[in-house]
Amino acid sequence: MILTYKIKHGRDFGQELSKAHRIAKIALSTRTRSSADVKHIGLKSMIANQILRKYSKDKKAKRINKVVLAIPNQGIKIDKENRRIHVPCLKLDLEYQFRNDFEKVNQIEIDKEYVFVSVSISEPKQQEPDTYIGVDLNTTGHCAVAGNPDTGKVEKLGKSAYHIHNKYKNLRRNYQKNGKYKMVKRSKGRETRLIRDLNHKISRKIVETAKETNSGIKMEDLKGIRNAKSSRRFRYSLNSWSFYQLREMIEYKAKLLGISVVYIDPAYTSQICSRCGLIGNRNGKDFRCPHCGHVDNADVNASFNIAKRQPGVYRSDAVRDVLEGSTDTPKEATARTMPTLEPHGL
Repeated sequence: MILTYKIKHGRDFGQELSKAHRIAKIALSTRTRSSADVKHIGLKSMIANQILRKYSKDKKAKRINKVVLAIPNQGIKIDKENRRIHVPCLKLDLEYQFRNDFEKVNQIEIDKEYVFVSVSISEPKQQEPDTYIGVDLNTTGHCAVAGNPDTGKVEKLGKSAYHIHNKYKNLRRNYQKNGKYKMVKRSKGRETRLIRDLNHKISRKIVETAKETNSGIKMEDLKGIRNAKSSRRFRYSLNSWSFYQLREMIEYKAKLLGISVVYIDPAYTSQICSRCGLIGNRNGKDFRCPHCGHVDNADVNASFNIAKRQPGVYRSDAVRDVLEGSTDTPKEATARTMPTLEPHGL
């Protein structure tokens, strides 16, 4: 597994970054990979080669936005005993505080403020879980609901995400009306940082709970979710919330602790009763089953269904009856049984 850590370097690399930008423009226009063609610019050949390799082969790139100074493994010296990183070509010496059990440093990238250190970590062997926690992802309300149907324990996390998005959406709208475009960009950056921090806290809590209870984690496979038909309001929430960021955070943190992560088919997880397995009625955040009388929070019900479902193509008896047009299926249920990929935020 590869992890990237960020360290503030406190140096002025403006001159080197300017040279790197010039080299990237040459690579994009000439497709050259020879450092001899950019030797006159004066950037260290080890860094110039990395930039040429990246931009000369990128046929889709049409312009240069941000260029970093990339140093490969052979240009980096590590002193694990004193927790120091040394980059001779830039005369840069850094102290690191992150975990010291990495196998090697793959690469270092440097921008105006930070050094990004990419390291290889050996993955622990996955443990066989006693049970599974189902994680239901949403665009409204709590953005993650983790439920364990064996114990009945439920954790609702990230309620502030929806309010953060609405707050900054309204701020940007006002800034645009008043022509304050720098503030638009600044507010978007702040929103991104707040959501990233929130996703870190949510993922950490879910993984810690799984570790404490010797449980695996099950989530929905949400590939294609952005292509699903939905209301305009839902599309905004969907596109502004980092589904994949949270999912990836949960996955890599679980792998570091040897916790199993499984993805399941999302069809009907929000519509099936977690108690009897038949199609029920969902209205906003309320779920009612007309067959067994079960009443629950819709997201909690969905998280239990996710935890119980086995990986692979899902087709329950109730769903099969609906798709085959069985007359035994109640009419009130058939109106709510169209296949969906929604993350239960409706």
